[in-house]
Amino acid sequence: MTDGTVGLIGLGNMGQPMATLLARAGYRTRAFDASSAALEAAASAGIDAASSAADIARTCETVILMLPSSDIVDAVAGEMLDIDGRVATLFIDMSSSVPARTVALAERCAARGVRLIDAPVSGGVVRARSGELTIMVGGAEEDVQSVEDVLAVLGSRVVRVGEVGAGHATKALNNLLSATHLLATNEAVLAAREFGIDPAVFLEVVNSSSGRSGSSELKLPRYVLTGAFDSGFSAALLEKDVNIALGVEHALGVPAPVSEAAGARWADLRSRLDEGADHTEIIRPVERDLGRELRSHG
Repeated sequence: MTDGTVGLIGLGNMGQPMATLLARAGYRTRAFDASSAALEAAASAGIDAASSAADIARTCETVILMLPSSDIVDAVAGEMLDIDGRVATLFIDMSSSVPARTVALAERCAARGVRLIDAPVSGGVVRARSGELTIMVGGAEEDVQSVEDVLAVLGSRVVRVGEVGAGHATKALNNLLSATHLLATNEAVLAAREFGIDPAVFLEVVNSSSGRSGSSELKLPRYVLTGAFDSGFSAALLEKDVNIALGVEHALGVPAPVSEAAGARWADLRSRLDEGADHTEIIRPVERDLGRELRSHG
């Protein structure tokens, strides 16, 4: 069980509700983000705003990182590891990072007497707010057990998948599947609509049949058919995760023609979207090619 103050660095769409949940659960929670607006929002939720990542490392036993990339994780962790004197005892990297770089960072942390586990999440903003994320954890079993109370606040399903780096490998491969079935589901629903089948009716059938997926059950009904496109996860970030997964497959010598095709298709469509577009907007270029929007015929 974790004692002391929990720090969280990265108050974006996922980090902000996670920090709020920890504070509501009774943890003294300190947070830092490069955005002053994000820090102000955290303070209004009862979270103590820190002045820097180094400040977090000096004052918190456990530090959660929820950051966009391995480059940023390495930079922030480096700032914390380079301070003089006391450093937090455990880092939890809940970002979507490159597994090999996570292993290297764990070794760097160990040299400073800091343990590291990787614990990326799935479930999006909705489940981040409700504390129902799936958390896939890589790390020594005793390290994972030492923060199981913290992870239980954030996720309804916490699974140790292996040693350090295994969590990030699992997350990337999961998101590769997510991207692949979203692309395929979009195409199938558009084809059904062109045949004269109501998209909502088609999805109702699929969701009680073998073709169902997270895309058919959640993404199409909630974010695409409604035109909301506000899942809170960008197309660019999902492309990053797809590329991480492809790197894992290639490094291990796994034949990956389907993954490679999905990655190439995602990259092409994403390049035709506005910067920062939600990942569920990946259907928009396909609609433009077809000349009709799915929603106008729902």
